[in-house]
Amino acid sequence: MSDSQSPILDDLSILCEEALGEIASLVKSIQKSVKDCTVKDGRLNAALLEENQYSAHGMAWFTTYEHSLTALLNWHNGLEKKGLSCKLSSLTLQIGFAEYLAQIYNGIPMSQGEIIRPQQILAESTPGKAAKLLINAGNSDAARKALTHEIILQSGDLTYGPDGLDDEYGMIRDQFRKFVEKRVTPFAHEWHLKDELIPDDVISEMGELGVFGLTIPEEFGGFGMSKTAMCVVTEELARGYIGVGSLGTRSEIAAELILCGGSDAQKNQWLPKIADASILPTAVFTEPNTGSDLGSLKTRAIRNGDHYYVTGAKTWITHAARADIMTMLVRTDTESTDYNGLSMLLAEKPRGTSAEDFPAENMSGSEIEVLGYRGMKEYELGFDGFQVKADNLLGGVEGQGFKQLMKTFEAARIQTAARAVGVAQNALEVSLKYAQDRKQFGKELVEFPRVYSKIAMMAVEITIARQLTYFAASEKDQGRRCDLEAGMAKLLAARVAWAAADNGVQIHGGNGFALEYPISRILCDARILSIFEGAAEIQATVIARRLLA
Repeated sequence: MSDSQSPILDDLSILCEEALGEIASLVKSIQKSVKDCTVKDGRLNAALLEENQYSAHGMAWFTTYEHSLTALLNWHNGLEKKGLSCKLSSLTLQIGFAEYLAQIYNGIPMSQGEIIRPQQILAESTPGKAAKLLINAGNSDAARKALTHEIILQSGDLTYGPDGLDDEYGMIRDQFRKFVEKRVTPFAHEWHLKDELIPDDVISEMGELGVFGLTIPEEFGGFGMSKTAMCVVTEELARGYIGVGSLGTRSEIAAELILCGGSDAQKNQWLPKIADASILPTAVFTEPNTGSDLGSLKTRAIRNGDHYYVTGAKTWITHAARADIMTMLVRTDTESTDYNGLSMLLAEKPRGTSAEDFPAENMSGSEIEVLGYRGMKEYELGFDGFQVKADNLLGGVEGQGFKQLMKTFEAARIQTAARAVGVAQNALEVSLKYAQDRKQFGKELVEFPRVYSKIAMMAVEITIARQLTYFAASEKDQGRRCDLEAGMAKLLAARVAWAAADNGVQIHGGNGFALEYPISRILCDARILSIFEGAAEIQATVIARRLLA
């Protein structure tokens, strides 16, 4: 692809700043309109929220876009202050603003076939002067072509431009990128096709690298690193294979549960073992008939002497056979019918063997066959008087389970957003390589406008999702409440991953539909991201509730 004069608009940062001010006013009006039809007598009304769900979810998306563009502009301005801004970053800023502004005023895709437009909520919405200029001139064919050219020039840097983080994070990224390139990328597709568990020796190496104790405080044997570091590591691991990127999720959830809700004895007993990977946790929350409605779960735990006896069924339990401990949400108050009767148990179990996945007494399990996300496997579990030590009640007080779980949602959703960014990045990489290697009608595929436009938009949206995720992580690192930011990052990044994978298949053409090509796996893996850790619809509701509170 030949270079051309970059079509970067004059005073771009100022223009974007002005456009942000314009959409801030629009988003504020949207929030007020939704509040007017969902709040009754000064309180958010659940029935009215459900009745106006489409508008409320639209509000969540409009607000997410505003935060996304703010994160993108902050990224660019930060690069300018450090003297690191470049043609690639300027084009990314310009195209990102132009496209997302166009969607804000003309329709945001909440999913395929569900487009939310401001006119569905407000009587009138007209782009301001700055937004109109960016929409009309910012995302031109010339801009997308120029950006793709810059991406190709910088293809040695697989993030395709500076990420804006300090050098410390760059060193972490490099370390895990080397691990992934050597131990994951060459084997991931075979693991997927054969539906194999990620090998034990790979998990052992990850343990040695500190993946499972990354954010656990040093006093408990961890590295005590930030959530931002967790994002960098997770992104790189998921870039190689989503299963590898997700191995740390269960440890992250278990550690957060124990740190936030465990007794001192439980912290000292379990956190060092999680940190050094001598035990592998799994999260056991979902039930066959509850899904996201955890308050109605039925699995009960009855205390008798020094033990609880667990009876019930759980489903969609990831990595269950190979886990040593289950963070298990159960109903200890069998008379209750809501969240208040739930407790969290740290339930020990023997690790599965090649002969038997679930050798524990009074526990059974069966594998759920899935399209993607295969490296850890999914299971349905059954318990019939399964025994758990009473000392393993998290925090030692019954009825705190749901509150304890809620405290983990921020970190879990930030990490899921990072996984999505990694999957999207992988889709971009394999698609760009294919578009350069494949020739049609006498030239590389990447020379065709509909191909380089896809590449450019993948890179732009990945950057936006990455920066929104980093912002959420930074808020968490500074001890600020960030359930809103984490939810937005997860909501957007999941959609970006699916779009990148889908476009990647399209670039591959018929070969993208062939199992032998990694993009087919990436597509399957990307699809789960808008479902787990809070389905997109649930996530939008959570965001809406937070905005309307």
